[in-house]
Amino acid sequence: MTVDPSLAELSDTLFSIAVALYSVAVVAFSAQLAFGRRPARQLVSAGGGAPAEAPAPPARTDRWGLAGLAVTAVGAVVHAGVLVTRGMAADRLPWGNMYEFATAVVLVGVVVYLLLAVRVPAVRDIGAFVLAPVVIALVATGLFLYTETGPLVAALRSSWLAVHVSTAILGFGIFFVSGIASVLYLLRLRSDARGAEAEGSFLSRLPNAVTLDRVAHRTAVFGFPIWTFAVIAGAIWAESAWGRYWGWDPKETWAFIAWVVYAGYLHARTTAGWRGRPAAWVNVVGLGVMVFNLLYVNMVSTGLHSYGGLD
Repeated sequence: MTVDPSLAELSDTLFSIAVALYSVAVVAFSAQLAFGRRPARQLVSAGGGAPAEAPAPPARTDRWGLAGLAVTAVGAVVHAGVLVTRGMAADRLPWGNMYEFATAVVLVGVVVYLLLAVRVPAVRDIGAFVLAPVVIALVATGLFLYTETGPLVAALRSSWLAVHVSTAILGFGIFFVSGIASVLYLLRLRSDARGAEAEGSFLSRLPNAVTLDRVAHRTAVFGFPIWTFAVIAGAIWAESAWGRYWGWDPKETWAFIAWVVYAGYLHARTTAGWRGRPAAWVNVVGLGVMVFNLLYVNMVSTGLHSYGGLD
């Protein structure tokens, strides 16, 4: 299988452009936090219990937020072009190694944020906290995970690549946004507990805790069945490729651990004494497990999944 060098080069160029656009979006969203209108402050229980329902703040027409959203949308289109041109260059699905997998996961996270920001205008206020990790993740991906465009290794030449890996990318990208929302929820609770002392801080400009908690929960609810399907599809592919459904390979083990943590988070949301702050911490741990599974398990440990860095 030959590789089209011009398309491969275009993909690399689009990658750099996407990073630049997302960086500009971070500046715009940061300017909104610094100079934009402040939403009405809505206090919640400092004890970490489930926040009472409160009306969402009115829609805002802050120009910095709209500019950041527009630049992010353009960046997402360019970002998608990275994967499309890379796939066309090698005539295959563009997630056959860690570089492509990580790039696709970050794209899903950006798209999920954009959809939330359009649907819930208050979510635009977390743009800097979503796009900054996006920029860091992409820069790290380009520096440490970059792989030249090429054909798939033999072990990945299966129709299950489109099923298992695609759903793993979707689940991871959704959990990425959910975890960030939980981190911000915990920070907002801390800000609210400080009361007037926190007035004027950047934390006081975040959406209220109710909104952040709702975003974290709903995205996790959406991502959990997708991740569940990814784990099941992986087991079916393993039986086809290696003659067994489950072998406690490091990648399989940590994918299952992530599933257990997110199942625990969703259960904690309905359990008295675990709602609010404790449940949010479980969600943050879940994101940590996902990142650990991608980086440490692929780059340090050895197993049957080492060939492609895939989930």
